[in-house]
Amino acid sequence: MSKEILINVTPQETRVAVIEQGVVQELHIERASSRGIVGNIYNGRVSRVLPGMQSAFIDIGMERAAFLHVGDIKELSSNGEQGRPIERLLHEGSNILVQVIKDAIGTKGARLSTQISIAGRMLVYLPQESHIGVSQRIEDNFERELLREKLQHILPADAKGGYIIRTMAETASELDLYADIEYLHKLWHDIQNKSLTVNFPVLLYQDLDLSHRVLRDFVDDDTHRIQVDSRETFLKMIAFAQNYMGNVAGRIDHYTGKRPLFDLYSVEEEIERSLARRVDLKSGGYVIIDQTEALTTMDVNTGGFIGVRNFDDTIFKTNLEAAQVIARQLRLRNLGGIIIIDFIDMENEEHRNAVLAELNKTLMKDRTRMAVNGFSALGLVEMTRKRTRESLAHILCEPCPTCQGRGQIRTAQTVCYEILRELLRESRQFDANEFRILASQQVIDLFLDEESQSLAQLADFIEKPISLQVEVSYSQEQYDVILI
Repeated sequence: MSKEILINVTPQETRVAVIEQGVVQELHIERASSRGIVGNIYNGRVSRVLPGMQSAFIDIGMERAAFLHVGDIKELSSNGEQGRPIERLLHEGSNILVQVIKDAIGTKGARLSTQISIAGRMLVYLPQESHIGVSQRIEDNFERELLREKLQHILPADAKGGYIIRTMAETASELDLYADIEYLHKLWHDIQNKSLTVNFPVLLYQDLDLSHRVLRDFVDDDTHRIQVDSRETFLKMIAFAQNYMGNVAGRIDHYTGKRPLFDLYSVEEEIERSLARRVDLKSGGYVIIDQTEALTTMDVNTGGFIGVRNFDDTIFKTNLEAAQVIARQLRLRNLGGIIIIDFIDMENEEHRNAVLAELNKTLMKDRTRMAVNGFSALGLVEMTRKRTRESLAHILCEPCPTCQGRGQIRTAQTVCYEILRELLRESRQFDANEFRILASQQVIDLFLDEESQSLAQLADFIEKPISLQVEVSYSQEQYDVILI
């Protein structure tokens, strides 16, 4: 499959688009003012231990303390048993080496682990482990064993630590693997030395920026070109590639065209569409995507698709197309956590199995760890997708100041009735000469038209005049009742 990676760089942010078969499949954005910290290693200080939650808050020098659960503590007691309570492992004021495994998302602080892992191009180094694992994306058992033997053959006799073999290592030479081992060992040695000589809390190791993570994590044999529109970033990427991945350097191009790179490939339009709640299907159906802090729901509808054979066939074809689109939207929007998919109800068991198989097949392109359950008793597909960084919508958007993230506002008529009740309350508490309503144009227009009789009746009842005033800066839900 032909893959191309576009990198747009400005002083404020770096944006990456992954294009497969001419279609944008992934979007990644990193801003200079709020760069993610996943993968960073810190010398932290325990600020608070919570036995009731079996967790602790760790000061890592950020504005908000990070969160460490007992399950993320690499610990082995002297008798070989694990599972001691957190209050016996950590004490307030003590120092601890931690790594960020999840960025701060919403109101939650960053999540930490004491199980350190350092990613290289071919391998992930686990300095506290002793085993050799293989990426789950390498499914062939024979290939997995060959890779293990290959790595064990070149490991130095005195080498300590464990490894996870990444998919990139499938075609790597022994020389490439050995270079990765040396690089990772040197990195860990530097981190250990720095941890002994600096104050707490402090950053010991910062993961690569987005443009370099592209080379380490995104590029594979299918990637035929990487275009970057910044000469400075282009030169840094070339230098990095020549040092650690020489076969990639020749695929990096400096884009110098007059037309913006993202405009040339219609990426800007794709970003706009990826923020929409509704995703249209080619058949005429559509998918509604609603994202909350805890989970994301996806509702499939036939829309204008009426099919050509029968109703069951129409539903089946819509769900098949939706399965492909949903898998792409998960990558494109970087949706994580719990995901609930409400396909259109299918009575045919073969159709249900085919839709689930199509979903799983399309999800195989995703590098992020996932778990997909079959159809539940309610006909819903439940799945999880590992969430380590903010979704695209959370990076680019904020809650609407008018609706406060509800996605809807009270109607002008509802606001009118609220004002009438407020006027009645105020009239009973205060003896004013006149009451004045300050509200939006839509609400005032309604008082002058459909609700004029209601306003007149209230004025007669409280025996006070009521005047109206438009406030152009007010949203439809805003209003004030002024006593004159």
